Amino acid sequence: MPNSILKNGGLLALFALITTALIAFTYESTAQKIAEQRAKRLLSTLNEVVPPALYNNQLALDCVQLDTPELGRGLHAVYRARLDSNNAALAAEFTAPDGYSGNIHLILGVNTQGEVLGVRALDHAETPGLGDKIDMAVSDWMLGFNGKVYQPEDAKRWQVKKDGGQFDQFTGATITPRAVVGAVARTLDYINHQQTRLFDLPTNCPAQAESQE
Repeated sequence: MPNSILKNGGLLALFALITTALIAFTYESTAQKIAEQRAKRLLSTLNEVVPPALYNNQLALDCVQLDTPELGRGLHAVYRARLDSNNAALAAEFTAPDGYSGNIHLILGVNTQGEVLGVRALDHAETPGLGDKIDMAVSDWMLGFNGKVYQPEDAKRWQVKKDGGQFDQFTGATITPRAVVGAVARTLDYINHQQTRLFDLPTNCPAQAESQE
């Protein structure tokens, strides 16, 4: 009887050890694939707001995280595009806190002349068929920011047409585009004033830290 108990206990321990090893192996291989997919999505998004012809550094790794109210609550990443070590453009993540269904997380690219290169929605919960037109898979509304330059004296133009500005609102939905336009304007104003500092800050994004380990 004692031998049987010992034998069964040993088998259970061996089974537990093998199961734990398999779970650990699966987690490690899955985690690596997930990280690779995230990196690919990040680079793809960055290339949508900063044309690859403008930089030859590792854009996804040349990054600084900021906690500043101009970009919204919490940490936001700003990526620095450089061409032959010359500053070329910034890609800044930011949040519009006043969307119809809550926070709208966005990213915009802007060159050193303050010209918008592109704006994209990263994450949102806006109503399908209405506010989701900020998604490029649904509408090209976001392209309306391309080529625009923000100047404080033209702040009134950085509104939807319903409020006297230059940007189209959505049929049946004004809150979402109003929130996005306002957030883009605030972010551009911040970048215009902080551009030199943003290029000079030391890199501190987690992805960069991990790549150096």
